[in-house]
Amino acid sequence: MRIAVPNKGRLHEPTIELLERAGLHIVDGADRKLYAETVDPDVTVLFARTSDIPEYVRDGAADLGITGYDQVRESGADLVELLDLGYGTCRIVLAAPEDGDISTVSDLEGGTVATEFPTITAEFFEERGVDVDVAEVSGATELTPHVDIADGIVDITSTGTTLRMNRLAVVEEVLTSSVRLFASPEAADDPKVDQVATALGSVLDAEDQRYLMLNAPEDRLDDIEDVIPGMGGPTVMDIAGTDQVAVHAVVEEDRVFETISELKAVGASDILVTEIERLVE
Repeated sequence: MRIAVPNKGRLHEPTIELLERAGLHIVDGADRKLYAETVDPDVTVLFARTSDIPEYVRDGAADLGITGYDQVRESGADLVELLDLGYGTCRIVLAAPEDGDISTVSDLEGGTVATEFPTITAEFFEERGVDVDVAEVSGATELTPHVDIADGIVDITSTGTTLRMNRLAVVEEVLTSSVRLFASPEAADDPKVDQVATALGSVLDAEDQRYLMLNAPEDRLDDIEDVIPGMGGPTVMDIAGTDQVAVHAVVEEDRVFETISELKAVGASDILVTEIERLVE
């Protein structure tokens, strides 16, 4: 099975890190930026441009692809989204000069919109029944309204800083995007695809969770369970030769501080908190 991943840029490192944490360690080929074997003899990683990955998956060169939702939408590829990986978050927005006359989508009727995302842009205006001329550009999109090439732009933004620097104001959000795991329709039901998706998902599920272990008097167990209900209830084990029990549970990271204080107040001791690498429910 082949997985196409970003070959460079801001999405490359977090993607490789996620694969490694999921157990798909790359064993060779990473420096060639073409393909690499993994510790799983059935899984190969292909390195490609983010914009090309939807085509790789659609045409069968790869069974799975990790790329931005915006890239899949722009390509028009009919792929199956399996998992939102939660990084590479950005917005595609419609923007116009902040001191101009355009404040709504309908104000662009009969106008020109410059963009690097012609497919997404055309679909956006078609859905709203607004007729515009879409001008595809390959860069410096923010400049086009100031040199009379376009009345507005559709462009990608993370923080909005570049838009503000170019005296552009957001008119409306067009699309919210993040990096996701996609499969071809033919491969979506393959057991190996499900195995990979589960492995990646287990890493994501573990990110904001912590594993908590403690000892407590057996007669305080009800109070302990009130503090840490855990995933379907904590795991409780007798400690031989004592009236103590060992309690293990999963807690949310942002609740660890207050949880420890509450546990100590009801008699818990020897409290240990550790990170979780993977969590499969």
